[in-house]
Amino acid sequence: MLEPAHAAAELSGNAVSGKNVLLLKPRGFCAGVVRAVDIVKIALDTFGAPIYVRKEIVHNSYVVDDLRQKGAIFVNELDEVPEGKRVIYSAHGVSPAVRDRAKERGLKVVDATCPLVTKVHVEAIKFAKQGYSLVLVGHRDHEEVEGTQGEAPDVTQVVSTVEEVEQLVVPDPDKVAYLTQTTLSLDEAKYMIDALKRKFPNIVGPHAQDICYATENRQTAVKNVAHNADVVLVVGSRNSSNSNRLVEVSMNLGTKSYLIDKAEDIQPEWLEDTSSVAVTAGASAPEVLVQEVVAYLQERGYGSVNEVEVMPENVRFGLPPEIVQAIASAPGAQTRPSASA
Repeated sequence: MLEPAHAAAELSGNAVSGKNVLLLKPRGFCAGVVRAVDIVKIALDTFGAPIYVRKEIVHNSYVVDDLRQKGAIFVNELDEVPEGKRVIYSAHGVSPAVRDRAKERGLKVVDATCPLVTKVHVEAIKFAKQGYSLVLVGHRDHEEVEGTQGEAPDVTQVVSTVEEVEQLVVPDPDKVAYLTQTTLSLDEAKYMIDALKRKFPNIVGPHAQDICYATENRQTAVKNVAHNADVVLVVGSRNSSNSNRLVEVSMNLGTKSYLIDKAEDIQPEWLEDTSSVAVTAGASAPEVLVQEVVAYLQERGYGSVNEVEVMPENVRFGLPPEIVQAIASAPGAQTRPSASA
């Protein structure tokens, strides 16, 4: 394992001459994504198809297509789910309005919201009850932001740029709190929070940052390795916020970077005059796609593959009680396997 401070030196000393691949670690699935995907798979296995899922369970087209083939039906809104049927909320969370609508329609709900997103929801509720105006830093069209804002819509404003921060108007400038989307880049979040502190000197925030551990770790890995690569390939779908942030982190460091859903998306001109390609993956991209990218590069002369572990990652989240109870009461429960890691 390479410690962050030593990653660059270790690479330069051990890199094999000729074309090589730097395979970043940690990469790919985070604990929240593993949990959400497992929930859908276990629900299909336990209750049988079809299982309805509100929005994409995670933002990755390969994962969604795979679950769809197994019997999951993805819908945009709960009104598309027949009354009384079972529906799963995506990892990005939902607003109280969505939860109320599910109750009205008698739906059987399984909540796959990432626990780290739930943490932000709890913070929003707490600050609102204490009388704060809330500023949510994030991308307003993202499902996670929509769900968090829905916890206190009357007092929450979403900002995505410093210009929007400067235009904020609140009832009491001394009673303001901020939260952030969990999948922002660390640099982006710091830039925005600094702007908020300049505008509202007495602003308060969460005790611990809202940026999730997996988002931070993958960005840190890119920062530690990007300068050793001619190009960085990020495996992830276009609507994956954390995957897009990985591209931005690399580009901000001066290393060309491209977001790809699969190996076939790689353009030959990206690899011209390159001897070292770094490969990573967003938190919702499965490892099978990463390995296909590595194989693609090896077929084109990048014979040496060096896995660079910048930091360990051993986070696990438990399954929601409705799934645990269903597993326990299902036939053959004694031999049924637990959720994958």
